Amino acid sequence: MNTIERVRRFLIEAENSHKDPLIVVLGPTASGKTAFSLRLALEIGGEIISADSRQIYREMDIGTDKISAPIREKIRHHMIDVRDPDQAYSLADFQRDTKIAIADIHRRKKIPILVGGTGLYISSIVQNYQLPEAPPDPNIRAELEKELEKEGQEHLYKMLYELDPLAASKIHPNNHRYLIRALEINLSTQKNVEEQKRRGECPYEVFQIGIDWESEVLFDRINGRVEEQRTSGLIEETQKLYERYDKKLPSMTGLGYKQIIQYLDGEFSLDEALELLKKETREYARRQRTWFKRDHSIFWVEGDTLVHELSPKSMNE
Repeated sequence: MNTIERVRRFLIEAENSHKDPLIVVLGPTASGKTAFSLRLALEIGGEIISADSRQIYREMDIGTDKISAPIREKIRHHMIDVRDPDQAYSLADFQRDTKIAIADIHRRKKIPILVGGTGLYISSIVQNYQLPEAPPDPNIRAELEKELEKEGQEHLYKMLYELDPLAASKIHPNNHRYLIRALEINLSTQKNVEEQKRRGECPYEVFQIGIDWESEVLFDRINGRVEEQRTSGLIEETQKLYERYDKKLPSMTGLGYKQIIQYLDGEFSLDEALELLKKETREYARRQRTWFKRDHSIFWVEGDTLVHELSPKSMNE
């Protein structure tokens, strides 16, 4: 039984549930989630909801590997291009907007397919985080950003570890955006992040599909993607964004844009910046794997197996 057939069986069984179905396609970056989700959407009458914390931003297309507009016209996508790069967007915003999109898809008798590699976004839906109001505090955030610039990331990470060791264990010190947000929540609410993320019963019948490859193959795919981004105009796209937006914005410090900005600022040569991008993307893929492997309900598929399944010949067998 191939993966799409498993999804079909799940959907048949879900008809006996009082909950509506939700398919989730996840995995590390460059694993092939997009290609599979597009095929799946066509096969089961689905619509895709992006669970990518960077694709929410308009104008950021090449660096986020955003699906092209012509394909989005053929297969409806949600949660793409919902904010400008200088606009805030929280986990609570994503959870609220995604639940609205899921309800709309179900209302139109389609199947929602949540697709992405941002583990926190996916968990907020699948594990139904009960998120209390913890709006951004610009004063605390400004102080933390000053502290980061003055004392460095290790100082902030140590601060978070003392306040909330569990949250610190899940955040890489280089991820300044999550590091500052976790500290902001702790300082503004006097509660740690895990206390904020209470879990409730998931309102959906969920089937999660994880896609992964042998590390050597996945890393080659990542390196190849970076080269494709380079030839597709990543430097030019970043230059235009850099002329309009502050490089310290969360949107501008993501993979791809951060490293090219360092090149534009003269910190690295272009080749050095691209090698750094490849290296940090590989490290990000490792962290994605660690996050997803904690969830034992995920049905994992090897990437090369999936490629064979999706070939025209295998689909006709």
